[in-house]
Amino acid sequence: MTTLEGRPATALLVIDMQHDVVVAAHDRDGVIARIAAMVKRARKAGAPVIWVQHSDAGMPEGSEGWRYVPELTMKAGEPVIHKRYGDAFEGTGLEAELANAAVGHLVVCGAQTDMCIRSTIHGAFTRGYDVTLVGDSHTTEDLTELGAPPMADVIAHTNLYWESQRAPGRTAAVVPAAAVFAS
Repeated sequence: MTTLEGRPATALLVIDMQHDVVVAAHDRDGVIARIAAMVKRARKAGAPVIWVQHSDAGMPEGSEGWRYVPELTMKAGEPVIHKRYGDAFEGTGLEAELANAAVGHLVVCGAQTDMCIRSTIHGAFTRGYDVTLVGDSHTTEDLTELGAPPMADVIAHTNLYWESQRAPGRTAAVVPAAAVFAS
């Protein structure tokens, strides 16, 4: 269980499902559909849904590419964390939002597997959170020209090593979307 005392809640953290981030992502439509279903189940279960939205010089805040894909709808009152670094905790109010909601367990999905997803799951884990990665609901773009493995291999490798992640007092897991907030 989390090393954060008095934090029994679980939140769904949706990372960077923005136009420019997922325009050419692996299994884009499938990942979006699974995330939309999890968001619906989380809301029904009363679990916090927290949206993370990246901006930088190539994707300025307010631009069309910066906007979330239209298939994923943020509900009024749900926190939106604006970030400029890979780890959603760095330089943001994410920790305060999670503390206010008594969250000690994060269920993480979104994009981009080899950048913001990895940075955030590691950042959460080292900060004391239990972290569940939704294995079929994170995605990446093709970076093979830069020497990266094929997209499916990046996703599979991330799932493989996260299943084996261990630290005192915390848990790491990989589950399919269908198991998240399932009745």
